Amino acid sequence: MRSTGALVLLSVCALTAYYIYSPVPDNIEQRWKLMVTDCFFRSLSHLADFTELLGLADYMDVMMFITLLEKVVPLSDERVKVVEERFDGVEVVVYEPRKNRGTGEMRRAIIYLHGGGWCLGSSKMGPYDLLSRQMVTELNAVVVSVEYRLAPPYHFPVPFEDVYRVVKYFLQSAVLDRYKVDPERVAVSGDSAGGNLAAAVTQQLQLDPNLHVKLKAQALIYPVLQALDLKTPSYQQNQHMPILPRTLMVRFWSEYFTRDKSFLTAMLTNSHNSAESFALLKFVNWSVFLPEPYRQMYNYSALSISTDKTSSSLVDPRASPLLVPDTVLRQLPKTYILTCEYDVLRDDGMMYVTRLRLAGVDVTHEHYAEGFHGTLMFTLWPTEFEIAHRMTDNYLLWLKKNL
Repeated sequence: MRSTGALVLLSVCALTAYYIYSPVPDNIEQRWKLMVTDCFFRSLSHLADFTELLGLADYMDVMMFITLLEKVVPLSDERVKVVEERFDGVEVVVYEPRKNRGTGEMRRAIIYLHGGGWCLGSSKMGPYDLLSRQMVTELNAVVVSVEYRLAPPYHFPVPFEDVYRVVKYFLQSAVLDRYKVDPERVAVSGDSAGGNLAAAVTQQLQLDPNLHVKLKAQALIYPVLQALDLKTPSYQQNQHMPILPRTLMVRFWSEYFTRDKSFLTAMLTNSHNSAESFALLKFVNWSVFLPEPYRQMYNYSALSISTDKTSSSLVDPRASPLLVPDTVLRQLPKTYILTCEYDVLRDDGMMYVTRLRLAGVDVTHEHYAEGFHGTLMFTLWPTEFEIAHRMTDNYLLWLKKNL
């Protein structure tokens, strides 16, 4: 009996270790903490798949538990005034310094866009609330954190349009005056899908002839920038990495565009391009724009044209900011781009750095060789990582120097 019990215990331990273990590279700090954290994400993803298969709930409805788990009620404190408002009908959380640091001193402003694959996330999650407060206190800045509507209820271009309306509203002279913001010191920033929205909005604002206030900077944190080629070297290298495996990122793209599951199947096999999007592959050709060390052993091959499941949104630069020509890129403001080695989106950011520099834009690129997707969110217990604090400090330092 004892041997049977020991065998059962050993089997349970082995299965648990097998489930928790994921292929995390040795140079990632706090590897086991990342494995345990990812175990939670994978468990929720499996549950979401199962409930969707049974017709009990939509996949993203189950995954939204992550957002709800980390939601907080943003409250004012002795240093930061917090108010929930609506800018042109869109929900925002505005963080302001309690006092100016000098008589008549005008403030910086950052419009921040949360990540979550356009389907998850909220400006009211604990890590975003903490980041906004840090920007207020360390930069003497006004922070507008945008609660844009999410897919799948609201597909592209609704999230983009929400953000665009907020930015245009905030850049009005009367609104800037109300918040004591210097019109020459306004930036847009975001992480992951928020980085996508920040990049797209910055591009579109430059094309608006009626806009008199220009952004001084954009800061993009591991942004997602193109949906045409979903088998870049980083998509292949990191397809099973924790937090954002390739299947989940592709699913985010699919849900952003449509509820049609056959389009998801096409995207998973990288056979979703139309003749129109095929013509734009020159803008996302990683054999040209990706630095040689990151191409590694991967060989570039031309993608096929789908005659079945595709989407007109694929060619829209408001969804894929890498698709704009150089004439648009040349007009963009000073830019900060953060990339992580162990991230399917690494090459999107790398290619944008290359294209912006070739267009003459002032770009600061910080690459974290030990970083993984979503790092910036892991600043609170129990999923607190040292690299997340270093990343935040460097990001704030750049804003302090350049905004």
